[in-house]
Amino acid sequence: MPLTDLPESRTENGSAVIRVLSYNIRSMRDDNAALARVIRACDPDLVLIQEAPRFFRWRKAAARLAAASDLVVLSGGATAAGPLLLCSLRATVERTEDVLLPLTPGLHRRGFASAVVRVGGARLGVLSCHLSLQADERHTQAGLLLDHLAALDVSHAIAGGDLNDRPDGRAFRRLADGLQDCWAVRPWGTEHTSTPADPHQRIDAIFATEGVEVLGCGVPTAGLAGVSGADLRAATDHLPVLAALRVPV
Repeated sequence: MPLTDLPESRTENGSAVIRVLSYNIRSMRDDNAALARVIRACDPDLVLIQEAPRFFRWRKAAARLAAASDLVVLSGGATAAGPLLLCSLRATVERTEDVLLPLTPGLHRRGFASAVVRVGGARLGVLSCHLSLQADERHTQAGLLLDHLAALDVSHAIAGGDLNDRPDGRAFRRLADGLQDCWAVRPWGTEHTSTPADPHQRIDAIFATEGVEVLGCGVPTAGLAGVSGADLRAATDHLPVLAALRVPV
């Protein structure tokens, strides 16, 4: 489905319609110009990044990506072990919090980038995650994600990221039991996020708390202005997930 079928961001009487993008960018090791074109074309208010640069001059790399995408850095990066939040100037930041999760010896450090923002009068929590490759740890991290969203103490929240799990997996199901799986609620675009060259599985997702209305969610593989299929394949090793959500004020 073309991008024009997804509602644009706007402020309404009693609510705000926002666009949220979740994207694993593989530490910006691929075509960064194509990556920025994809993000810009999605016209998001909030971007939930996974695998942001974490090492030498990582803040400059995040700032370059934000500038090239017509956005600003909100939170995260190396301080969250990879998850990063970007936002448009439509968002007013209330507070941010980067969380490092318990480390299992021999496995990668994981974390959450989170914030509370206001967009068009609507107040919401935001969280980007990249869950473990190990099933038991991943399931535990899904529970910690739900706990952290609850601790943000907001009426409405969204979370998204690379779950390293499919919809029938324990971690994915744990999140979908506690939150709205936006693709399942109102599918739009296409479903599978991995890999760009051969999309065959949905391991990336956006979730929302009850009370947030899902207007559409999926992979924007058609109708991205100035973006080709080659750009989607060159930008990184995942496809992006884009959602339009109506958040009450």
